[in-house]
Amino acid sequence: MAREFIFRGKNLEELKSMDVKEFLKLLPTRQKRSLLRGFSDSQKVLLNKVRKTNDGKYKKSIKTHCRNMVVLPEMVGLTIHIHNGKNFIAIMIIPEMIGHYLGEFSLTRNRVTHSAPGVGATRSSSAISVK
Repeated sequence: MAREFIFRGKNLEELKSMDVKEFLKLLPTRQKRSLLRGFSDSQKVLLNKVRKTNDGKYKKSIKTHCRNMVVLPEMVGLTIHIHNGKNFIAIMIIPEMIGHYLGEFSLTRNRVTHSAPGVGATRSSSAISVK
């Protein structure tokens, strides 16, 4: 049996029915402070696209460079393409992401993988047998 999602004592339906001002009271201090300052222009555009998508008026995929947007309950269930500096990473928003920043889910740095040393790279590379 699946466990019901609870965020600070509220289930998902209660969170979605809340106004943004009421939802702010449940957020941690950093996110609350960020949203109390008001939405930036890029955040307003993203929020507008999310609301249009929920109403069924916006059919395209949502792409954004706005990594500093806090995940709100109305975003749950949507796939948002977040820019990581090189390309857009498709992220499915799940209830556990509420209260986090979008940038946390689209990593900007890749893992470094080194190959074998080249021929003549160091004196020790001559001892390596190539198979």
